[in-house]
Amino acid sequence: MGVNTDSIPSHIAYQKQLGGLAYPLASDRWPYAKAASDYGVFPPTKHPVPFINDRAVFIVDKDGKIAWLKIYELRQLPDMGEILGEVRKLGQRQKK
Repeated sequence: MGVNTDSIPSHIAYQKQLGGLAYPLASDRWPYAKAASDYGVFPPTKHPVPFINDRAVFIVDKDGKIAWLKIYELRQLPDMGEILGEVRKLGQRQKK
């Protein structure tokens, strides 16, 4: 799931621009940036454009605990191979 502080109409336009997405997008619009703040990725004055959240990936385990996370520079795309590798590791640990 992708989550950011953009509005739902913005998410719809983004998905159309990309030709669709294979995962859902959720809006952290109200209360503004509550989820991003709770996860520690909303530094409102860090970026050139104020009030934008960090780009981050969180892998949450079956107990709802953060098993892995990585914060990226805004223009840096997450490495899907790395993320899938971490998901596989988590799956192997949870099978034991």
